[in-house]
Amino acid sequence: MKKVEAIIRQEKLEELKAAIDREVEISGMTVTQVLGCGAQKGQKTHVRGQEVITTLLPKVNVSFVLDDEAVENVIDLIIELCHSEDYGNGKIFVYPIEEVIRIRTRESGKAAI
Repeated sequence: MKKVEAIIRQEKLEELKAAIDREVEISGMTVTQVLGCGAQKGQKTHVRGQEVITTLLPKVNVSFVLDDEAVENVIDLIIELCHSEDYGNGKIFVYPIEEVIRIRTRESGKAAI
């Protein structure tokens, strides 16, 4: 089992959710609003005539716990939908999951996903 965590642009979330529902069989996802910076180094805006550089930009963190077989499909889908030539598209992280336990039923492993 693996955890796939993608930090993406906010405007891509609904499109990603719809594509995941259509194309990949998963049992759930977790979505968190986050702030961050990377190669984009923030953005310049003007407030009351003054230049303001915002270094922490709003993003969305989407997490999935998946069977190993589904990981590449989800990664490919995220890249396909969230890619552009601009900075700030986000990152994908993949972590090994040692164990999953469903609290309600005490099921573990694949049955708990």
